[in-house]
Amino acid sequence: MTEAGANTYSRRLESEYIGMLPYAEAWDLQKSYIKQIDTEERSETLLLLQHPPTYTMGSDKHPEHLLLDEAELREKGISLFEIDRGGDITYHGPGQLVGYPLLYLDAVGLDLHAYLRSLEQVIIDWLSQYGIEAGRKPEYTGVWVGDEKIAAIGVKFNKARKRRGFITSHGFALNIKSGIASEGFSGIIPCGIEQYGVTSFNDLTGSSMTVQEAAEGIMPFFLNQFNCKVD
Repeated sequence: MTEAGANTYSRRLESEYIGMLPYAEAWDLQKSYIKQIDTEERSETLLLLQHPPTYTMGSDKHPEHLLLDEAELREKGISLFEIDRGGDITYHGPGQLVGYPLLYLDAVGLDLHAYLRSLEQVIIDWLSQYGIEAGRKPEYTGVWVGDEKIAAIGVKFNKARKRRGFITSHGFALNIKSGIASEGFSGIIPCGIEQYGVTSFNDLTGSSMTVQEAAEGIMPFFLNQFNCKVD
């Protein structure tokens, strides 16, 4: 990729909305699919799903950004995972659309930052059709509406074994459900950012969109941005 979303071919993509899936199962599924994509036994894949209440800490972890102790986590039914993506701590839970693009990035002209900007652009373009003016904050990865984050992004670039390049994993978490900020994000300092808040699609619009509806709606924007066609 030489610039965000620019490819010289139409890539084949497998995509499915899985629904609710425990975090550990989704993490194992990504690892399994990455191996299959690397050996060309499987097409590149976009997994769309939800998780039960979960906190994940990335490689830039700061334990002090988790505001709950073990007893409080058990009481609230929130799982905690230390994982291999970039970034700090974030929340996943019901009412949030999680997307895991498992894409091969060729070593020729590789621009890893462009990949992150492409993921952000998918969400920015999808929101714009509803009159939501979303954008970026230069110092932070993710998608913002004013001073509130609506989508977090954290990825890993897995070195391909058969070809020269990388296969992406992890991805984006887009808040859909109204009230999700107080449900899960109140127990952490999201991504270590204290000065800004968190919002959701339904909070902004007053609508009652479901996560599955959001998954179906965002797919054409992903296909366009990454020049994909669905198998």
